[in-house]
Amino acid sequence: MTSTASRTADLATGWWSLDPARSSAEFEVPSFYGLATVSGRFRRYVGTLNMSDPPAVALVIEADSLDTGNPRRDRHLRSAAFFDAADYPWVRFEADAAELDGGEMQVRGELYAAGKHVPLEVEATVSAVGEEFEIEARAVVDQRRLGMRFSPLGMVGDHARLVVRGRLMRAEDRT
Repeated sequence: MTSTASRTADLATGWWSLDPARSSAEFEVPSFYGLATVSGRFRRYVGTLNMSDPPAVALVIEADSLDTGNPRRDRHLRSAAFFDAADYPWVRFEADAAELDGGEMQVRGELYAAGKHVPLEVEATVSAVGEEFEIEARAVVDQRRLGMRFSPLGMVGDHARLVVRGRLMRAEDRT
């Protein structure tokens, strides 16, 4: 069996895509003064990795695919108070480069949402599974910097935790 460390050279060549059928794009935000957490996911997204061509990492999410399991809250999160999905239908993360060291990946890029953008540092773990790779990428963003400031009586936390988990499959050659 080949180790992840010896397989990372495979990740450094060619295009890889996130398989949405075996992946998830999720978020968590502290609420009720940190005593509760609002969790949700995005149902429609596309992610790619190509460490030899910018953007090395790209994730494009349909903002209106947000789902917290509460339709009223979802409508509010899609509104201009948060994602403003009507005017800004895409949430995007792009990074020109990624650093890979064994099964650890560091990525610095820009997160675009609701007509604004902020720098974002992402830490990921990658492990080989047959000819594919499993990835778990984690980041924390201050949503206020994206204009998402709605918080009655300060009940909603400032920082959201973002997690993308899934399977990277070799994509067809895009040259």
